[in-house]
Amino acid sequence: MNETMLTPKSVFECFAQVNKVPRPSKREEKMIEFLLEYGKGLGLETRRDETGNVIIRKPATPGMESKPTVVLQSHMDMVCEKNADREFDFDKDAIETYIDGEWMKAKGTTLGADDGIGVAMEMAILADNTLKHGPLECVFTRDEETGLTGAEGMQSDFMTGQYLINLDSEDEGEMFVSCAGGCRTTATFHYEDQPAPSGQFFVSLCIKGLTGGHSGDDIDKKRANANKLLARFLYMEQKKMPVLIADIQAGGLHNAIPREARATIAIPVSMKETIRVDWNLFAADVEEEYRVTEPTMEFLLETADATPTVVDSQTGQRLITALQGVFNGVFAMSQDIALVETSTNLASIHMVPERKTIEINSSQRSSLLSARHNVADTFAAIFQLAGAETETGEGYPGWKPNPDSHLLKVTVAQYKRLFGKEPIVRGIHAGLECGLFSEKYPALDMVSFGPTLRGVHSPDEKLLIPTVQMVWDHLLAILENI
Repeated sequence: MNETMLTPKSVFECFAQVNKVPRPSKREEKMIEFLLEYGKGLGLETRRDETGNVIIRKPATPGMESKPTVVLQSHMDMVCEKNADREFDFDKDAIETYIDGEWMKAKGTTLGADDGIGVAMEMAILADNTLKHGPLECVFTRDEETGLTGAEGMQSDFMTGQYLINLDSEDEGEMFVSCAGGCRTTATFHYEDQPAPSGQFFVSLCIKGLTGGHSGDDIDKKRANANKLLARFLYMEQKKMPVLIADIQAGGLHNAIPREARATIAIPVSMKETIRVDWNLFAADVEEEYRVTEPTMEFLLETADATPTVVDSQTGQRLITALQGVFNGVFAMSQDIALVETSTNLASIHMVPERKTIEINSSQRSSLLSARHNVADTFAAIFQLAGAETETGEGYPGWKPNPDSHLLKVTVAQYKRLFGKEPIVRGIHAGLECGLFSEKYPALDMVSFGPTLRGVHSPDEKLLIPTVQMVWDHLLAILENI
């Protein structure tokens, strides 16, 4: 497949425009201005709210003015992850895409199809006056990826539509009608600098090349968590020898399964051969455990430069013990449907020498509020026992399915008409802005779907090109027939 085969052409042209605009979460100012100029350039009613969300209204096709107003919604921000060897500035540089068979990918960075392809579809609909539809409100929310603060800050009179189609799902042919709620829990250790004892061997440990992925939608796929693997090895060695932490930097965004973890430690020089042997044995064991899901994982051990100070031994020991003990992964499955109910993700561990702290970030998700509170408390309790300060944010609500959804009935009927098969109607163990919309607009009838994406929230993110045309055809059919 080459560039000339990218269809619908208008959508991929808009996606190319989107990927030229920097849009990191919480730093979407350039994208906001781009969308405002885009809407005004089409002569359409365009405005932003105090939070930074943008709405562009398009009148109905002549003769279809009596149809109900439909909201098309996507988020403008993107997860900014790159490979360690890729030089890239997400605040300045354009995403570089390329075609690999039927997939679109980016060169060493996240692709931005989550949710740039949804933004592009809305842009293409706004610009095309040959389409048939009732009144439209195209809504672009900010900061979905790091807190849903765009949807959270939206006032209840910003949208006026009766129906909402969220274009932020990642499996073509699956129609989402509910989602999990979530929260973030942090733990902070305060440490003292301890002079590094004499006779120490400093060693750098690195686990990298993991698959990673979305901490909600991919949490049940038995993918390794780099942070947990590193903690597991450190705890194993701590039982054999004194382990002093000189530095630890592991994981990244709270909503991504960590792909890479690094630590520099000091051990008695007499144990340097022991740790090399243990590392190699550990790598072999883990590679066997994850032989299916982690084919590219790497384990690196190198001699490191000595540092004059290390984390005081008591705090370091308590940190390693807590990281080993804390639960990560699927906490409970739903009793009603084949879906993860509750989960937790150990997202990042970062030592901050200026503040003399080691900060641990995590995310918890559940379709049940009480279960979400429980798993967050379970996470916090482990670190409280280890002497850390903990804090859990308020989080965001889930989205309950509507058994009487007229929009869903039309969505399913049009899919069957177009493709001759039943779509899958399901919930998702990830946060969607629909949960917040359901609180602000309780009468809003919603559904979420989108083209197939894989490897989201990682530099392996890719978009299955043929599914974009399928979603486009389906979306237009719904707008014409709702």
